[in-house]
Amino acid sequence: MEYVMQIPGYLKSIRETRFSALKGPGEFFDYHRISRPADMNEATSRISYNTRYFSGNYLLIILGLAIYAIITRPLLLIALLILVGGFAAINRFAPEPLQFGEHVVTQKTLYIALFVIGLPLLWWASPVWTFFWLVGSSAFIICFHAALMEPGIESEYANMADNTNV
Repeated sequence: MEYVMQIPGYLKSIRETRFSALKGPGEFFDYHRISRPADMNEATSRISYNTRYFSGNYLLIILGLAIYAIITRPLLLIALLILVGGFAAINRFAPEPLQFGEHVVTQKTLYIALFVIGLPLLWWASPVWTFFWLVGSSAFIICFHAALMEPGIESEYANMADNTNV
């Protein structure tokens, strides 16, 4: 329960750190800065710089792909809703053992029933495939964008500031 209370603070810190670094669509999709890197070293340095510079935008891409993956796989969505909803319902409505005639139902038996129903359903929904699809598609889109975008003028100032501190 203590961890649940920390979630809003964690989400606020993500919003302040990652989403404060969001670049506008004009800068993110600036077709004037798109060029083919000369060699692998230049592509690597562009990817290194652009993943830091556009980190908020790339996080939005990952979130968008995750939402797309869950929405387009209805069985996965149903399995996640059953598991999350089951946990919430058990914690909220059955904190004490329930008496049904001669049978006593405890939280433990409700959790076991939830796992017996929810985990095979979740396995059948193939979350591992969805996870690897999400990782692969995100990595491809992000690396493709980061390698093609030339670093802006501000990257030269960052390099000069690094050299003066040495």
